Amino acid sequence: MDLRTHLLSGQVIPALPLALTRTRRWNERRQTALLRYYLDAGAGGVAVGVHSTQFVIRDPKIGLYEPILALAADTVRTWPSGRRPVALIAGLCGLTPQAVSEARIAARHGYHAGMLSLGAMAQADERDILRHCRTVAKELPLVGFYLQPAVGGRVLSHRFWRSFAAIPEVVAIKIAPFNRYRTLDVVRAVLEAGRDDVALYTGNDDNIIADLLTPFEFAGRTRFIVGGLLGQWGVWTERAVALLDSIKTARPKSRLDASWLTRNAAITDANAAIFDPSHDFAGCLPGIHEVLRRQGLLETTACLDPQECLSPGQAAEITRVTKAYPWLVDDAFVAKNLARWLA
Repeated sequence: MDLRTHLLSGQVIPALPLALTRTRRWNERRQTALLRYYLDAGAGGVAVGVHSTQFVIRDPKIGLYEPILALAADTVRTWPSGRRPVALIAGLCGLTPQAVSEARIAARHGYHAGMLSLGAMAQADERDILRHCRTVAKELPLVGFYLQPAVGGRVLSHRFWRSFAAIPEVVAIKIAPFNRYRTLDVVRAVLEAGRDDVALYTGNDDNIIADLLTPFEFAGRTRFIVGGLLGQWGVWTERAVALLDSIKTARPKSRLDASWLTRNAAITDANAAIFDPSHDFAGCLPGIHEVLRRQGLLETTACLDPQECLSPGQAAEITRVTKAYPWLVDDAFVAKNLARWLA
């Protein structure tokens, strides 16, 4: 697979949730079923060991980081879902020694790129962060990651992203600050760097369609955010693939139907129910799990941290948006294939 070409063509890349039993042990059967679901739904990649997979899997007492990466890679390689290209992206965390170690683990299991979280460097100078990024990039091609501060990210300047975009091994950037000003900082930085080979991906689950339909113009260049690497696309993935295909068809048109704005608002509403911003995203991971549990893909909403659970009223909100926006929901697709994925 030509990774750059694949990413630049625009893909649905779900962020992989962690499948647990009711006693909070890893459920390999359900984890495999979930991956098979993404592959049959048409996902062009999967991100493993990221926020949705729960950062605590790296705790030596839990020890799930490498096992989950290995299972995901094996499933992608062996599941007969059309044999189309699928990008394996590993989440990389921590200070430089840890991030380098994780990049080497990912490379050993055949991952194509690493998405580098900078949460551990919250107090570091941006020049030190860039040195960190360049060091990790020597081990594995990089997907940059601008994560919102509400869930562990930090604010980074346009100057930082302009320098980051110049790193030769960068293949994409996931833009997820949930902030329009900071989103523009990244897009402008990549265009000013002249990096037409760096794919732009939205991680702004609160503004997905608008991100994907906007022609961004800076420095005499025009670029689109071509795809999404999203927690939101970890649910209802078959519908997400159809949505992105429709967006790709709509982009060349000189005038867009206003119904796209209505759909953008609908997805934002659905994401609010699942990600729980009304409680500062406390129920984000259990919200994702709840959608998958209702479909039969997961056994439980349990997270490794017993304190992470659905917020008051969140289940009712998920019910509301599921009924309100049936075009977002792929229950029929899941029901048709679930037994085969669990086999």
